Amino acid sequence: MTSLATTIRCSLLAAALAVAGSSIATAKGGNPVVRSNASCSSGVTAKLKAKHDDSRLEVEWEIDQNRNGVRWTWSIARDGVKVRSGVARTVAPSGSFSIERKIADTAGLNRIVARATRSGGKTCVARLSV
Repeated sequence: MTSLATTIRCSLLAAALAVAGSSIATAKGGNPVVRSNASCSSGVTAKLKAKHDDSRLEVEWEIDQNRNGVRWTWSIARDGVKVRSGVARTVAPSGSFSIERKIADTAGLNRIVARATRSGGKTCVARLSV
């Protein structure tokens, strides 16, 4: 990618982040990483990260509740369409789990929404645009 193209892409990401309330950093290889904290039920924290990777988006969704063995149902949607979903359990030593998936990088801005729910009504939702 040319220097001008990289500058334009970073400028567009920065503008999107201003609207989405996310942050931006640079990963190894120079690809910008967009991060967003989630809105969660009490006692649970979560993070959503995404970056461009070889014409795809690498998305990481992490839930931490400091309790091992808790079952969560999770999903990742791009532009309102569910693209990945599954079930995960929190594991020792931190009582957390992390999902990493590669999804299609469509033209223009990709709006990513990640959700996780567990029995008892605990829910986490995070949004970002990349």
